Amino acid sequence: MAGHSKWANIQHRKGRQDAKRGKAFTKLIKEVTVAARMGGGDPNFNPRLRLAIDKAKAENMPGDNLERAIKRGTGELEGVSYEEARYEGYGVGGAAVIVDCLTDNKVRTVADVRHAFSKCGGALGTDGSVAFQFKHCGQLMFAPGTNEDALMEAALEAGAEDVTTNEDGSLEVLTGPWEFTAVKEALEKAGFKAEFGEVTMKPLNESELAGDDAVRMQKLLDMLDELDDVQDVYTSAVMG
Repeated sequence: MAGHSKWANIQHRKGRQDAKRGKAFTKLIKEVTVAARMGGGDPNFNPRLRLAIDKAKAENMPGDNLERAIKRGTGELEGVSYEEARYEGYGVGGAAVIVDCLTDNKVRTVADVRHAFSKCGGALGTDGSVAFQFKHCGQLMFAPGTNEDALMEAALEAGAEDVTTNEDGSLEVLTGPWEFTAVKEALEKAGFKAEFGEVTMKPLNESELAGDDAVRMQKLLDMLDELDDVQDVYTSAVMG
């Protein structure tokens, strides 16, 4: 058993993501372009691209936009060349933060990220300073009341790594990062549709924050997320 308010936290995070859907299009296009550049334009042989396409389709991105992004990645169309950059740091109360970026100017990006940390009472760390506190994995969340035994059997048969029951009754299925899509599809065929699913950096231990600390931490996360070069922000903080 783990996580007393896991379901509420997941729902809260999903709501924040939905509210930023317009900006999500820009981020998804960048991810599709970079994935195609690094692993080729065929999603059947490029798991990162397949994942990026699935996320884009889930947000109802038009097919033409997707096709152009892939062609920019493979060099068939001209476009900006983005580099990956990961920054690690500490937020309020020492909570760990990972910031993944795609940028055409690393000098600008690191300055913006550092400014957000310092303005909100955090600190940018060195490479590897907090990454060991996270696991790169796929995460699928199922609502309280889901048949635990049946889900566990279907998930393990589909190739999932683990199934956890949280104190609030929600169920969490973990997968390898590149097995996420296959497991999700297999579970849907078995009649289990996740309420929330993503490939993420999952904190191995969570830091619970409340009151002013929670408000300040949320401000840091929002400030980072609003930067144009930032793709994803992960944290060990859980706001009570």
